[in-house]
Amino acid sequence: MPAQIANLYRYPVKGLSAEPLTEVRLDVGQTLPADRRYAIENGPSGFDPAAPGWLPKAYFLMLMRNERLAGLRTHFDDDTNLLTILRDSAVVARGDLETAEGRAAIEQFFTANFADDLKGPPKVLSSEGHSFSDVARKVVSIINLASVAAVGSLVDWAVHPLRFRANMYVTGWPAWHEFELMDRTLAIGDVRLKVVKRIKRCAAVNVDPETAARDLEIPNTLQRRLGHMDCGIYAEVIRPGTLRVGDEVAEEQAQFV
Repeated sequence: MPAQIANLYRYPVKGLSAEPLTEVRLDVGQTLPADRRYAIENGPSGFDPAAPGWLPKAYFLMLMRNERLAGLRTHFDDDTNLLTILRDSAVVARGDLETAEGRAAIEQFFTANFADDLKGPPKVLSSEGHSFSDVARKVVSIINLASVAAVGSLVDWAVHPLRFRANMYVTGWPAWHEFELMDRTLAIGDVRLKVVKRIKRCAAVNVDPETAARDLEIPNTLQRRLGHMDCGIYAEVIRPGTLRVGDEVAEEQAQFV
């Protein structure tokens, strides 16, 4: 069977839950629309919405240190900019992230419920066109599901793929095949993605996205068993188009700039 897209996800707020997609339009040099569009500042970061610059994730609430975030389920509505936060299936906060009142409602929730995690007042951050990604360049993150299964064998545990918080999950590749694709181009319908970087994993992947338990030691196990802490790849969009779940993923030599 050819390799194909098994799942597509975006993460509108850094550190909060994934939103599944059946299809998504990609533009050259951009992330998935609204992916990491917002972040929750954890203490003063110096972020300037008028001149946004990349900042390391330590400035924000994030799973590497704040695993209780995985216990929340969130939904962002593009038309209304409304973020809804649920815990145990009950709505616990809701706010329009493009209004002062809406942001305040979300900030008040984190102030009241994450006091032990905070280094300062939580603040919803955003800037037009900015993505609070773990890397400075605008990329699409890709995970090979066979590699996730291989990680599960290494840690002797059924590893949930969403621990890796990727945008695109691929089935049909052998385990670790993605590392052979550096500087290659992936052809998916009209879309072309140039593979630019392996993803070095942090302690965020130790958190179960369903239970919010920090129950594994994946990066340390990868380092001990394989000599690296990598799982997944980043790719840049070099030709626009629409990705759909089920699309075939082909490989070709990089030929676009």
